[in-house]
Amino acid sequence: MRQPAFLVVLLLASPAAFGAPDAAEGRKLVEEKKCETCHHNKTMGDASAIYLRKDRKVNSTEQLKARVALCNSELGLQLFPDDEEHIVAFLDETYYRFSSSRSISK
Repeated sequence: MRQPAFLVVLLLASPAAFGAPDAAEGRKLVEEKKCETCHHNKTMGDASAIYLRKDRKVNSTEQLKARVALCNSELGLQLFPDDEEHIVAFLDETYYRFSSSRSISK
């Protein structure tokens, strides 16, 4: 009888694990996986330049998701799909702002 109660407490205690993507969790993952170091090496300077450059390759949320998935698979980061979503939320909130532009246009 204790197991169902434990599961309910567990589910209520960690809503981010089962809910919407969490930008704060994405920030932690970016730091943990050293994404900024790789991007710094690619730009030979400011790691954020890869996100902010005028000729950037990512121009939509779908492209951002695909790029994060590509980094995950190419670099063997062993991220779960939820982890990728958290990173997308962080990058979107911090650099791209696709979500905010979409909500403004509605």
